[in-house]
Amino acid sequence: MTFSIRTNAESLTALRNFERAGNDVARSGREVSTGLKVQGATDDASNFAIAQGIRGDVKAISAIIQGLNSAKGIARVAVAGATAVSNIMIDIRQKITEGANEGNTAEQQAILQANYAELVQQMRQIMENSEFNGVNILIEVAIPFNLAVGTVNDVDVLANLEGGTIRLDGQRLDLSYALLNGEDISTPANALQALTVFEQEEQRVSTALGSLGANLRALELQTKQLSATLDASEEGLGNIVDADMARASADQTSAEVRSQLSAQTLGIANRAPEIILSLFQ
Repeated sequence: MTFSIRTNAESLTALRNFERAGNDVARSGREVSTGLKVQGATDDASNFAIAQGIRGDVKAISAIIQGLNSAKGIARVAVAGATAVSNIMIDIRQKITEGANEGNTAEQQAILQANYAELVQQMRQIMENSEFNGVNILIEVAIPFNLAVGTVNDVDVLANLEGGTIRLDGQRLDLSYALLNGEDISTPANALQALTVFEQEEQRVSTALGSLGANLRALELQTKQLSATLDASEEGLGNIVDADMARASADQTSAEVRSQLSAQTLGIANRAPEIILSLFQ
């Protein structure tokens, strides 16, 4: 062994071990406190970059799901409204059929006409109330409840990360109202004419219900698929960055012991030059 008062190799070795043990204590402590084994690019550059990309996808998928849920609200309200219109039309047909009876008195015909007009107005109220978050896809966008050619209120909803969309098909049930509102059953002949219009609009409502139901099913299936993708992405992200807490705790205990032993070793190594003094006594 060489004794030197200028260079203490044992002390330098002990110092390096002490610093290494201290870094291990700090690293394992961060893992235990944060639950992450990869907290930044300095921990693992490649895995951190992958994790950041997955985090971006997770945020984007969550936003898409939120939009789909909003669209489902629009679709559900529209389906409920169209169903209510369909139910009202059953009663309207009854009144039209009764109004076509040649045996009605003038007083009876007037009562049927009043009932018919009231039911048609209920149709309008239902459609006007079929709005969710400011959107109503049962009626025309600009000037509803008229016979002019109008624009349906289609709603395109973002459905995936690639930019694909699902369309909620706008309907023009307000046109059915406008046509039926233009008819009357004040006479049996008028009632027969109204029945022809009614049968046409009954088909329109039936078609609208089928279209809206298919749109809602598509939204629900897409939401379910994206929710599964979101769960899988979050699980994959956890596999990359999450710390094994049991191992991290064990590593922290081990690092603390090594740090204490390194500190003691460093103290011993630093006292080694004192031996040289005894040679001059």
